[in-house]
Formats: sequence, C-alpha cells, structure tokens
Amino acid sequence: MQINEEQLKKFILDSGLVSRSDFELSVKKAREKKQKIGNILLSDGKISETDLKRMEAFVLGIPFVNLTDQKIDFSIISLIPEPIARNYNIVAYKKSPARAGGEDGLEVAMLDVDDLSVIDFIKKRSGFKILPRLTDTASIKSVLTQYRKSLNVEFQNIIQKESNSFKNSSTTENETRPTEQSFGRETAEKSELELKAMAEDLPIVKIVDSLIFHAILQNASDIHIEPGEKELTIRYRIDGILHDAMVLDKNAGAGITARVKVLANLKLDEKRLPQDGRFKKEQDGEKISFRVSTLPTFFGEKTVMRILKENARGFSLETLGFHGEGLERIHDSLKQKTGMVLATGPTGSGKTTTLYTMIEILNKPEVNISTVEDPIEYQMPRVNQTQVKPEIGLSFANGLRSLLRQDPDIIMVGEIRDGETAGLAVNASLTGHLVLSTIHTNSAAGAIPRMIDMGVEPFLITATVKTIIAQRLIRKLLPNKEKYFLSAVEIKNLSKVVDLDRMLVLLRDEKIIGAKDTWDKIPFYKAVKTSEFEDGYSNRIGMHEVLTVTSTIKEMIIKGSSQNDLEIQAKKEGMMTMLEDGVFQAVLGVTTLEEVFRVVSE
Repeated sequence: MQINEEQLKKFILDSGLVSRSDFELSVKKAREKKQKIGNILLSDGKISETDLKRMEAFVLGIPFVNLTDQKIDFSIISLIPEPIARNYNIVAYKKSPARAGGEDGLEVAMLDVDDLSVIDFIKKRSGFKILPRLTDTASIKSVLTQYRKSLNVEFQNIIQKESNSFKNSSTTENETRPTEQSFGRETAEKSELELKAMAEDLPIVKIVDSLIFHAILQNASDIHIEPGEKELTIRYRIDGILHDAMVLDKNAGAGITARVKVLANLKLDEKRLPQDGRFKKEQDGEKISFRVSTLPTFFGEKTVMRILKENARGFSLETLGFHGEGLERIHDSLKQKTGMVLATGPTGSGKTTTLYTMIEILNKPEVNISTVEDPIEYQMPRVNQTQVKPEIGLSFANGLRSLLRQDPDIIMVGEIRDGETAGLAVNASLTGHLVLSTIHTNSAAGAIPRMIDMGVEPFLITATVKTIIAQRLIRKLLPNKEKYFLSAVEIKNLSKVVDLDRMLVLLRDEKIIGAKDTWDKIPFYKAVKTSEFEDGYSNRIGMHEVLTVTSTIKEMIIKGSSQNDLEIQAKKEGMMTMLEDGVFQAVLGVTTLEEVFRVVSE
C-alpha cells in the first residue's frame, strides 16, 4: 500500500496548510536528502503530524482514526503483543463482523501501512482479516498507556494472589508442626531436595514468570530481587534508573531465589558464596538471555538478572547517537586493515552494542570475523562467536590465543581486563588483524594510562591503537517536551562547566544553529510527565567522545604526557568531549541539560 508521492504533494499544496514558498523549499530539501516530502515538512515544523497522516490516508483511500480518548477493551488490545505494538507502532482497536461468509475483521491503527510483514504476522497470530487504518503518534501512545495500565493491574493481581497463597501455605505448615520441630526447621538450613520442591511450587513459578514477563514488557535491563529484614523488594532497572516493581512477603524470598537458581542451573544449597549462571527464554517470538548473579547479604541472597535481547537488530552508528566529525572518525578507523579500535565506559554504558554495530558494518563475505565474549549478547550471522568459560580454563586470553590460529581478519575481544589479554590484543593488531574491544575507563584519553598500567609499552600503544570511543547513555525526551530558553544566570552557570564559545562553533559547524545565533536564542527542552512515563523520558541514546590517535598524540604518549594533556590536545584536533556532546544532544531536543549533568560531570 504505497503512497503516491506526487499525488500527496498536490494534495498538500491544495490544502493551503503549507505556503507555496515553504513547500518548494521542502521539495528541494527532500530531493537533496533523498527523503519523503512528508518527513521533511514534519521535521521542519511546517505541518502537524495529524494533518499529514489525514492527507496520507486520503491519498491511500483508507480511513484515518483518532484514538487519543478512546477506551479499548483489553481483550482486543492484547491481540497484538505489547512489544510488537510498541516497536512497530500498530495497535488493534475494534473487531468488525464478517460480511457474507467472509472472515471476521480486526481494525488496526498504524503509522506506516507499508509494513506488510507485521500485518501478515498479526493476521496469522489473531486469525482475523486485518483492516489497516492510519493514525498519529498521539493515538498510538494513548493506546500503549492502556496496555501498561491493564498489564500492571493483571501483574499486581497475579503477584498478590500467588504471594498470599504462598504465605498461607507456609503459615499452615508451621501451625501443623510441633513447636520443637518447627524451631529446628527454621534454624536449620533447608536441604537441596526441599529447596528444589520449593522452586517447583506453583505459586513461586507463577511469581517468577510474571516478574520476568513484565520486566521484558517494560524494557527493563535488570531485575533486582533484594531480601530485607521484613520484606522482599523487587526492582527493575529501566533506562538506567531503578524503579520499585513490587514488595512481597519475606517468606517468598527463599522460593524465588531457588526458582531462579534452578533456571540458571546453580547450586541450590550453596548460600555462602556468590554464584553466576545464565538461562534463555523466548517471549513473543523474541529470544532473550538472562545473566544471573547471586550474592549473600545479611538478610539472605540478593539476586540480579541482566536481560539481554539476542535478536536485537537494526542499530546503526547514527541511531546510537554518533554524528559529525566523530562519526567520520569511526568510519575511517573501520576502513583500516590492522590496528585497534577501543570502546570505553563504565558497565552498562552501551560499549558492547557499539562494538556489535561496528561488526555489522564490517561483516562482509570476504572477511573472517571471530569474537571471544562474556557473554555472547547478540548472535550474528557469519560471525564465529566464542563464549568465555573461566571454570574450564577458557579465559579471554586463552580464547584470543586460539582465535589467532583460526585465520581471522577481524577480531572482537569482549573486554580487555588484564595485562595478558591486553598484550595478546596488541600483538594480534601488530600481526595484520583489526581488533575491536572494550576497556573500563571514564574517558577516551583515560584508556592510554589504563593500558600502560596493564603493562603495555607506550610505543606498542602508538603502533596499534587507532581510535578510542568513550560513551555514556542518556535518557531521551518524549515528543510532548516543553521548550524554554536559558536565562542569563543559567547561561553563566553553564559556562562554568562548558566552553560556550567553543560549543557555538561546534554547533555551527554541524549546521544545528544559525551563524548569528547566541545562547539566549537557542531553545532547550524540559521533560513533561505522562501517565505512561512518570518522568517524561523513554529509551536511551549515547553521548560520545571519539579520540583519534594522531601523530601529535603519539608523540605525547611516548613522552608520558598526562591524561588531561592528551584530552586538551584531542580537543584542539576537533574532538567533541562527552559533556559537549551531551549539550549538543540537549540543543537538538533529544534530552535535557539536567539529564546530561546527571550522567556525566567533570
């Protein structure tokens, strides 16, 4: 169901919503950027999304629907799983009875009626004939909010019901036991068989399944199960911030921990030592891996599950937040046949996703790509991925040593965490391989002293390291953000942490602002809370600094220059620091200044 672009152009012009001069400029811009006219008019603010979608619907000859204030029955909404609805901007809102022996119809509202594969998927899943309708983003968001409310109620009911039944059953058990026996049971450690029986108890299984199911729906990256003195707290990390999901009776703690241990194949009766494990699950056609870590605490074992979506795809360097000079530098480094490209940052800053995105760019039939990782987060076709297993002696260093005998062109090492791995990675890049890896430092320049500290000679660093990327993740604003301008006091405060004159030059170079714009004329944005997103943010994007090891920086490394001196020189050579990139994203309206300073401070 393709939109006839020429017909749409005529209709937009005839509507009178856009002046002829603005329309002609937009047509020219669309031609230059090879984009659709509607997208250009929308991004330039010449037309509202609702008006554009109404005109597209008219050209296609299908109805436009507005669902912003409509209450939709949960039995109809749930015909499309929430992850599909959210990822593909498509929602079911009405059933239509069959006509003269035909199929029952399901009316679905969507932003892009060209997406035939998702329509086909929903037809097979629901068994209905799909009747596509065009809608706008506000309508989609309104229905997604209804999903969340319905699911949360369902979630609370399941958890409450099952935890109550668990509590009641444990109370009944205690009441039927003699006092001495009961005392002995409570003070003694439960045997492995008792723990296994507890893990297979139906209420416990339902609680753990519900916790996992809703964590995935809410796009959480981690589940924390934390025992306290009187209660068990369960928290989800969503967009980098922990949120309370549920508080349960303390009695449920041992059973939930045992259930997670069974899933992750851990020792049930080992409670004194930390344990690590993993398991896999499939939900709504999506393969998901869980990394499990247990740690003894004062009130019992704390369990953390890291959620990794294996078939996450469709990343590009641009969608990760790279732009301008930094983007060019990465593309240049990926054209090299030898050397090292490093991604740095703390745990959970998106380093691995950046590496996978670069691997996807490099993944061509003529090259052999091999990786050694812990864990394998995404599975990639035509890439030979090896999982580290320290318990049997397969470390990063041993894995990398073996990889070099496998005739690789490109090697990805999940993490350089010791001198042996660092030395092998350097030698691999010296002997004709392109090596991609991550290292834990706070800035791009900080990777140099970190490698020297691991025992790598400065002259080897200058011979191998081509590009260092440092990054953090910041939360993205929702579209209903509120525009404001900085006051004189706010500009003065901002100037204490960022060189504003340099920042203006960087913004002008990328044509984000006009040649004569000053800070009091540049709009920023505030988060606006919604019923679905309590803090006004959803999803995350990276802010980066990309340091190229130039001849000047090589000389400074050999001389033993400090990290600060290396960073000053890199800035002179055009590197945008992480904080500057954060301000850049705030000017674009992607995030807020408050979010930037929350994530990074200098």
